[in-house]
Amino acid sequence: MLLLLQLPATVIAGNLQQYQDFLDGTPALALEDLGREVHTLQDYRGKVVLVNFWTSWCAPCIVEMPSLERLQKAMTGKPFAILAVNVGETQGKVWNFASKFKLTFPLLLDNDGQTASDWQVDFYPTSYLVDGQGGVRYVAYGPRNWDTPEMIQAIEAMIDTSRIIDKQAKSQTEPGSVLLLRNPQEH
Repeated sequence: MLLLLQLPATVIAGNLQQYQDFLDGTPALALEDLGREVHTLQDYRGKVVLVNFWTSWCAPCIVEMPSLERLQKAMTGKPFAILAVNVGETQGKVWNFASKFKLTFPLLLDNDGQTASDWQVDFYPTSYLVDGQGGVRYVAYGPRNWDTPEMIQAIEAMIDTSRIIDKQAKSQTEPGSVLLLRNPQEH
């Protein structure tokens, strides 16, 4: 089982770092989007979530946004979501930014920067990959090209691992169940 959980790390080690700095678990995230709907990480349980902290004045963030949109499209229909957290800017400014780039994933508003502080964001962009059970597994400091085949493969491996963990958790609650673990790369 330990080997299985480490598979994604070998695939994405060059682009992302394993993350284990949140000693008390994943920080809370409960923010409004541009339509005033509140999003929490709990809402996305069972999905791999890319939490991206950004600002419109950050040149690397601007460069990264189109690849996030392409990733969103590439992962359509899969248990995956992007939550892009804008830090410290007005709803109008974020709305204009979203319109300019034709972004379709939720843009969340961290008006006072408290969520960014809770997530230990020191510069932009900073992105975290959260597994289906709500644990932060990887971090990316600075921009990434999120829609490369390697990144998509790594995210899909996280999805497969999350599914296996969910099945194992369910089987432990059902008497007489047996779970066979398979390497998600074999499918």
